[in-house]
Amino acid sequence: MNSAHFLVCIKHLFGKVNLLKEIAVYIHIPFCSNKCYYCDFVSFPRLDKRIDEYVDCLIKEMEMYKDTLKEYTVETVFIGGGTPSYIDEKYILRILDYLYHNYRSDEIREITIEVNPETVDYEKVKAYRDIGINRISIGLQSTNDNLLMQVGRKHTFSDFLRSYEIIEKAGFKNISVDLMFGLPNQSIDDCINSLENVIDLNVNHISYYSLIIEENTIMNKWYKEGRIKLPDENTEREMYHIGVELLKSKGYKHYEISNFAKHGYECKHNLFYWKIKPYVGFGISSHSNIGNRRFWNHSKYSNYIDTINDGGIPVEGEEYIDNDMQMAEFMIMGLRLIDGVNKDEFKKRFNVDIEEKYGRALNKHFTQGLITEENGNIKFTKKGLDLSNIVYVDLLPD
Repeated sequence: MNSAHFLVCIKHLFGKVNLLKEIAVYIHIPFCSNKCYYCDFVSFPRLDKRIDEYVDCLIKEMEMYKDTLKEYTVETVFIGGGTPSYIDEKYILRILDYLYHNYRSDEIREITIEVNPETVDYEKVKAYRDIGINRISIGLQSTNDNLLMQVGRKHTFSDFLRSYEIIEKAGFKNISVDLMFGLPNQSIDDCINSLENVIDLNVNHISYYSLIIEENTIMNKWYKEGRIKLPDENTEREMYHIGVELLKSKGYKHYEISNFAKHGYECKHNLFYWKIKPYVGFGISSHSNIGNRRFWNHSKYSNYIDTINDGGIPVEGEEYIDNDMQMAEFMIMGLRLIDGVNKDEFKKRFNVDIEEKYGRALNKHFTQGLITEENGNIKFTKKGLDLSNIVYVDLLPD
């Protein structure tokens, strides 16, 4: 790919996309202690000898974009993986220090880092706090140690409680905890116990999402061989709805299909994705979405490293998103939000009424009881949340 031409195109897109000139930044750290059995993210267990090389290249990639993005204010940063907390904190500090000194970062509202319980210690978390990270997302998944072991997690619930105490001691209040349902051999009682245990800690944000068996994972292989048994569809849906009602009864706002927050603790970074605002990803396999272009980095380690060391942009592919697809994605991602899609926002963004564009599909799903309208917002009903894919199909361009 012609790097100079690519950057000119991206700079042009940034000039058109957002009068407020706000962007979100994603940083991918692919290293981890082990590969969970359900994980299909680009990650490399115990490849410590490559960490220095990778961080050098990631910063070189950020250097390539700094002039293109110099007029844009970074609103949020999300450091994901892999397990970012697996690597020494000096690398995270180095990455953020570069960002602070080379991007417009004075108005960053949220910086999140993902951690796993077995990788947390006080010195590391305190260093995160001192460098400006103000939100931590902990991958717990379950408080049942047997279930954790069966899905390849290397921590126990006790490890989580220890790490949570350390994180609070370091001064963090904006803490999110990930929990999964639909795990092999998991019962409804297991789900309720996990939720209650986490709620008792007064956590401010909880992600509660269903296991998806992905291709090229150990769990997919076992599932095809009949070695694991998943909850049936009705049980899986009951796990979800019981969880939703429990969390709401405890004061959590259900603001996105799988996300719940105390007032003011919604994830600002993820809202950029759900509202189709511009974001840029740095690191192997990272994705970016700017204007009518979506592009993604190499997912093979050697390709990413070699391209950067040769002075090239490590973009593996890109696609043009026409106006019809932009509108469809705005609808589909917006409907993930419990408040739904605001009709006035749709009109302001695309200069067309939502009924003019999607009237037939909306009427169909109004009639079927899958969507409703409230205060100018098109949103899913409870039934629609379970059958969302039926609605999404009718929103896609022919």
